[in-house]
Amino acid sequence: MQTALSTPIRENTEDPFSEELLADPLGFHQRLREASPVVYLSHYDLYAFSRYEMVRSALIDWQGFQSGAGVGLSNFKTEKPWRPPSLLLETDPPHHDAPRETLSKILGPRSLRELAVKWAVDAENLVDDVLSKGCDFDAIEEFAEAFPLRVFPDAVGIRQEGRDKLLPYGDHLFNSFGPENWLVIKGQPGIGHIAGTMNEMCARDQLTPTGFGAEVWAAADRGEITEAQAPLIVRSLLSAGVDTTVHAIGALLYAIAANPEQWQLLRRDPSLVRNSFDEAIRLESPVQTFFRTATADISVDGCIVPAGKKILMFLGAANRDPRRWTSPDAFDVRRDPSGHVGFGMGIHQCVGQHVARLEAVSLITALLERVESIEMTGKPQRHLNNTMRALSSLPVRVTAGSR
Repeated sequence: MQTALSTPIRENTEDPFSEELLADPLGFHQRLREASPVVYLSHYDLYAFSRYEMVRSALIDWQGFQSGAGVGLSNFKTEKPWRPPSLLLETDPPHHDAPRETLSKILGPRSLRELAVKWAVDAENLVDDVLSKGCDFDAIEEFAEAFPLRVFPDAVGIRQEGRDKLLPYGDHLFNSFGPENWLVIKGQPGIGHIAGTMNEMCARDQLTPTGFGAEVWAAADRGEITEAQAPLIVRSLLSAGVDTTVHAIGALLYAIAANPEQWQLLRRDPSLVRNSFDEAIRLESPVQTFFRTATADISVDGCIVPAGKKILMFLGAANRDPRRWTSPDAFDVRRDPSGHVGFGMGIHQCVGQHVARLEAVSLITALLERVESIEMTGKPQRHLNNTMRALSSLPVRVTAGSR
């Protein structure tokens, strides 16, 4: 596997999907980054990229590091997935091109301009409703979960019945990218019914006449995508557009509550709100990991990754790599976080990231107008997932006051 001129690959025997490392991965990430450009994870017989340069390069090089074999531990070339592969995340060109282009148009600037006005009002109403009940509450339940579940399903155009399945489905989906550990086993008993409900919700006759979902089906009518692809694209919107945004907004609220001086900076300069969201994505990396598969023997900074082997890319480790970021463990709303890999990079970069930003900006802007300070009143609780870094609870106290 290695030539005489290759750089030695260090071996790591730890399990990155253990309960301990999922709860607190930062020390493990540092050990990986400092070990070597490529690390062999013997626990799963795969290779790891944790430095920013290697992760970014692999994300861009879809020819060398393919997504079509699955972005999880399972290899779709040799194993049958439990669900149809995502047309956006788990295909490569040319199969990836039409679905990506279609969704990029649907989620484009015109749609966002139309949603911005409505979501600003929705955010104001939600914040007013929460504050009317008191100044102590769980920011994850009341804001991070409530707002995306309030606005995004409406934008897609899905029915009310079954919306309670969105978060459990996404949670199991992202768990399934890892090994079949206790997290996957926990979700298996009900996933068949949940997945069936999700599939039903994506059918043409189950969607409202307007919305992202209806636009996907209209693209099928125009021949831009096939009728078979349409429900899968709608499903991708729902499976990748809810949990990720919930946890991203949770990451921002957590960073703000843990760094009260940053909230005051935002109050003085609200133009930094959009930037603060990307800085929280960089710092917390709600999507911690994704896999790729080597299409040939590939040299990465002198380390040889063998053909057919899975590569585990640690997005969270790359986003805190001191080789790329100054004071990487600090949350700074004035930092330029552009270039972070929290939304991926290259042709598979998150197509809905601008929608997620708009949701976050709408909510935080409404809070800025009504809240003078935010502080934690208890220890945040982590929600463990094989792929996501998330919070299940963030107890806070706010002081009301206009900006």
